[in-house]
Amino acid sequence: AWTPNHSMMKKLTGSLLESVYTSSKGSECLPADSGTGRDYLVDFLEKEVGSDLKSLKNVGDLLEKLREENSGLEKQVVTVSSCVPPKVSAALSAAEEAACSLKDLLQKEQLISNKLHQHLQGTQPWMDNLGQTLNQVDTIERNVKYLRCLQHIEELSAAVQQCLMTSSVWEAIRAVDNMAALDAGLNQSGCSHLQDYLRETLHFWHKIIKDRLASDFEKVLIQLHWPIISPPTQSLTPTANGQEINSQLELLVAQLLALQTSPLASCHVAPSTQPASLATAPSQVPPLCLPIQIMLLPLSRRFRYHFYGNRQTNSLSKPEWYLTQVLMWMGNSSAFMEEKIQPILDRAEAPISAMVELCRGLLCLVQEKVASDASRLLYDDVLFCHLVEEVLQFEKELRSNQSYPQALPGLLHLLLEDATLQKWLTVEKKMAVEKMDAMLSAEGAWSSQYKDISDMDELKTPDCAETFMTLLQVITERYRALPCPSAQLKFLGLQRELLDDFRIRLTQVMKEESRFPLGARYCAILNAVNYISTILGDWGDNVFFLQLQQAAVSLGEEVVMGGLGVMEVGRLASLEGSLFEGLLALLDRLKGDMMGRLLEWTMREITEKEEHQADRVLVFLRQVILSNHFSEGGAAQLQFDMTRNLFPLFGHYCKRPENFFKHVKEACIILCLNVGSAILLRNLLKESEEQGTGLASAEDPPPECALNELGVYCLASCDVSILLNLRASWPGQ
Repeated sequence: AWTPNHSMMKKLTGSLLESVYTSSKGSECLPADSGTGRDYLVDFLEKEVGSDLKSLKNVGDLLEKLREENSGLEKQVVTVSSCVPPKVSAALSAAEEAACSLKDLLQKEQLISNKLHQHLQGTQPWMDNLGQTLNQVDTIERNVKYLRCLQHIEELSAAVQQCLMTSSVWEAIRAVDNMAALDAGLNQSGCSHLQDYLRETLHFWHKIIKDRLASDFEKVLIQLHWPIISPPTQSLTPTANGQEINSQLELLVAQLLALQTSPLASCHVAPSTQPASLATAPSQVPPLCLPIQIMLLPLSRRFRYHFYGNRQTNSLSKPEWYLTQVLMWMGNSSAFMEEKIQPILDRAEAPISAMVELCRGLLCLVQEKVASDASRLLYDDVLFCHLVEEVLQFEKELRSNQSYPQALPGLLHLLLEDATLQKWLTVEKKMAVEKMDAMLSAEGAWSSQYKDISDMDELKTPDCAETFMTLLQVITERYRALPCPSAQLKFLGLQRELLDDFRIRLTQVMKEESRFPLGARYCAILNAVNYISTILGDWGDNVFFLQLQQAAVSLGEEVVMGGLGVMEVGRLASLEGSLFEGLLALLDRLKGDMMGRLLEWTMREITEKEEHQADRVLVFLRQVILSNHFSEGGAAQLQFDMTRNLFPLFGHYCKRPENFFKHVKEACIILCLNVGSAILLRNLLKESEEQGTGLASAEDPPPECALNELGVYCLASCDVSILLNLRASWPGQ
């Protein structure tokens, strides 16, 4: 069988490929010499013809089939090509028509635009004349409105005057309200002169109404014995015409409240009607209630009379005089405010506490005075410290006894001024260092003040350490109430500085006393270090210091967190560490060093004393026991003297004194053995001695086992043999 080779197949493929591409003119086929096309045909022929030579007769049929398919494809292409031109022609025609229509529209638009321009040019004079007329109309209209507004102001002013003439105060207040509403409506008008005139008129009538109400209100207050300077000794309700006075009081308070709450009315309160010190109140706090302002006037006059000028009561060294006086006024006035004024405010639905308002007004007087005195005392440490102490005490009583809200400022914010706060810190440090020097040099600095009370002296704390920590606790109590965490952290930094200073002083004294660690002062220093560490550990878990810790992390306070790494700051933020962690580490290091010195010294002392004790016991053993012979009665007497007389003498100093006389105790055991046990033990020791010389069996147990069973551990076998020989009587003797 003959198989066509590859070259022959390639020739046949070339012929078919040429025939196919020749008959496919204009079709989108691959070039005749395309390598891809040839490969495809070769694969096609190998599939259709294969390696069978007889299959080549089908090549003609295959070629004819391909030509028919090619012809069909050409017809499809021609059909599609013949359908496209009519559609394209229709689209082009439509586009040409649209272009013509657009051109016509543009021409019409230009024509209309020209006509409109000509018309506008012709009507421009009319428009100019009309604009001038409209401007004149607008000006006249605004002038009319201006005049009407001015007339309305005059009408309102006349209405207020008429109401006051007829004592219709409520109507007058409503007219003032209308003026204030009109003023608010003119804010965007730009009529500055008109608005100034309106505000002057509003201020004028507001002052007149307020002065009239204030005069009537003061008369009623006088009838009610206000101000209450001393503690009330009788009922607040007057016996004569009390109901009428209470009615007048309620009416006047309600009218004053309505006058103050008028829109913009409170902005026009005359400065002379308030205590001058109210100007020092923080701007974020709302103004005082108008009735309370009037009630404060007599108290303000009294305060300024006594505590300003050349009066003897105006003394820089006695701030407690005016602070105590204000607290007394608050306490004396509380019943009047709660029983007389507060019910009126409640019925008027005013969200005001009468007592709090009175305290606010009196605080304004005190704030002005304290601020003035503090600036004058910056160069006098003693008087400045006294002022700070009195201010802190005043603040404490104000918040506790008078229930003054924490949200409202008292006096502590005055101590946070830069100069005042820095002076406070400086004086606090100076006085603390002076007290530290004094407490360390005191005669009883290293002894405990509770040494005679057993149940109160567990830590054996020396007086200097306890006094120092009390000093730090007092500093904490002073700055605890400050309303500023940043200022509190400054004081905490001062405390840490003082703690480190005290630690250094303890270290210096410890080095001086390290020559004798068992001395009282050395042990007192160790107790002091342990006590301070215990207190600081408790402070680290205290809520107040935990809050300061969070504030230090959030504020990034350099005074407290200076030099800390990222890990340390993270531990503080997660409350794993404490603000005293560094100090505790230094104190623990000092405590460990002292404990090491103490342990070394103690071990040396114990070793030396043990050697002396052993020598004394051996002397007693040789001179008293080994130099005598003992009968059974004598041995029993020796044991009695030891256990009932000698050992109890040392029982006051240790729990088991016999442990210090082990040789004597064991000697008594040997001497007091009964005869049979003594004989057996003597024989055992003799056999053991012979075994050592090789004369006895090596299988016998060692004598130490028998001695241990008897309770003898310290005496050697030879010493036991000597003691056995000291027995005065043996069987057969």
